[in-house]
Amino acid sequence: MRGLTGGRTPGDPGKNVQATSTAVAVFVALGVSLSGCGAGGTGARDEGPAHADAVGGAASSSPVASPSKVPDRVDAVRLVKADPKVSAEVKRELKPCVGDEYPVDVSYGELTGGSAEDVVVNVLTCSDAVGVGSYVYREKGGAYQNVFKAEEPPVYAEIDRGDLVVTNQVYEKGDPVSSPSSDNVITYRWSSDRFTEAFRTHNDYSNSVGTAPTPVPEG
Repeated sequence: MRGLTGGRTPGDPGKNVQATSTAVAVFVALGVSLSGCGAGGTGARDEGPAHADAVGGAASSSPVASPSKVPDRVDAVRLVKADPKVSAEVKRELKPCVGDEYPVDVSYGELTGGSAEDVVVNVLTCSDAVGVGSYVYREKGGAYQNVFKAEEPPVYAEIDRGDLVVTNQVYEKGDPVSSPSSDNVITYRWSSDRFTEAFRTHNDYSNSVGTAPTPVPEG
């Protein structure tokens, strides 16, 4: 600083400010240059990988939780078509609706206590999405085995808190497809090597407003 400011003239504030500014600029430039050399000559780009290494090191030192069982996605269409337990009628319904889109609903979950997730497949109609077949497949020895089937349409199976719940809609004469009169809901649980019925409920749907007969007054 003495070498940079020793030539200033007393009483000349403009030159004093200019010299001080010059000194600060030189030191700032010198600091940036030295920090660049200390980083290995690659500038700010070194900070990215260095930061990532630090984060990676911190993460690796923390215990990693065991991943939950992730089911292998199955080709449900091929599985059903190759299944000798599936009726010919259901297999005829199993055809593409649009392009290569098949009318199947597939869900995965723990139903049988096996080492892999069980697979529930519902086969529907293309026109009105009515369930024509419901199946449960259990993985064993690297292959899936059919351990449940229901082929009394309309039928639909789903997993509910570890139970298999199958709904059969009931139609009375004259009911449109969109409005069945009632349904039977059956809950199954896995017992040893098969599903057994735990309980069932029957639900009657109320009539639409205006469909009840109008009473006629006497006389």
